[in-house]
Amino acid sequence: MGKKSFGRGIDDNEAMAYAKNLRTSPQKLNLVAETIRGKNCEAALTELEFSRRRISGEVKKLLESAIANAENNHQLDVDRLYVAEASVGKGMVMKRWRARARGRVGRILKPFSNMRLIVREREETA
Repeated sequence: MGKKSFGRGIDDNEAMAYAKNLRTSPQKLNLVAETIRGKNCEAALTELEFSRRRISGEVKKLLESAIANAENNHQLDVDRLYVAEASVGKGMVMKRWRARARGRVGRILKPFSNMRLIVREREETA
C-alpha cells in the first residue's frame, strides 16, 4: 500500500559500483570523492594511488570494480570512461563510551559511510 520505489536505473553507457560500511566519516570520504568527480578513469586511478588519505585505497578498489563492471557487464570501452557520479552517504554509527572524571562518561562515535560510483562512456566527438 505504500509508495512505489523510485530506483534510478543506469543508462546503457553507464556502469555502477557500490561500497557499504566504509570505515570513515562521510565528510572525510567526500573529500576523496571530490578529487575524482568528472575525471577520466585513468587520471582518477592515478590520483587515488598517490593520495595520502587512508580511505583512498578503498575508493580505488571501488573505482576498479566500476571499470570492470563497465567492461565485462556492459561492454563499454575502458579508454573512454570517466567518473560521472561519486556520491557519499551516511552509514551506521558505532557508539562507544569512555570513563571521564567524577563518574561521568564521554561518548565516542565511530561513523561508517556508503559510496556509490558511476562511470560513463564519453560521447564520440565528430
